[in-house]
Amino acid sequence: MIELWVNGESHETDARLETPLLYVLRDELGLNGPQFGCGLEQCGACQVLVGARAVPSCRTTVGECQQAKITTLEGLAEEGEMHPVQQAFIDEQAVQCGYCINGMIMTGVALVTRGRVSEDGARRGLADNLCRCGTHPRIVRAVCRASAVIWDDE
Repeated sequence: MIELWVNGESHETDARLETPLLYVLRDELGLNGPQFGCGLEQCGACQVLVGARAVPSCRTTVGECQQAKITTLEGLAEEGEMHPVQQAFIDEQAVQCGYCINGMIMTGVALVTRGRVSEDGARRGLADNLCRCGTHPRIVRAVCRASAVIWDDE
């Protein structure tokens, strides 16, 4: 059995070490935030946080995550309060079809955790996350808004 620490809880799986983390999250744990997009680490829809880094769960194996703290979209809220990035996505109306949003939010959280994010920094940081609907300008604004909320409070 492999123990995974997901969204603050311990979970055991009998998955093989080389199993993509995405499959365990969705199929065994019922967490539907991470989306299956391309399966090739090229679209960003499956991003989760491993520690403070956003990683593609379609290509990250269960074996790589045994000792790590894994956070999915479902685990971002604390004490009933949305993460500032989640709230900023709502405030900026950054969702259209919604398929890419999991990855955009998770990558955004990783970006704002490292420090204040400029518009250019948000664009560069989100460059590997694909959005087909054209809401990228709103997504960038949302990440910048969340950054200002987080870093202006200190």
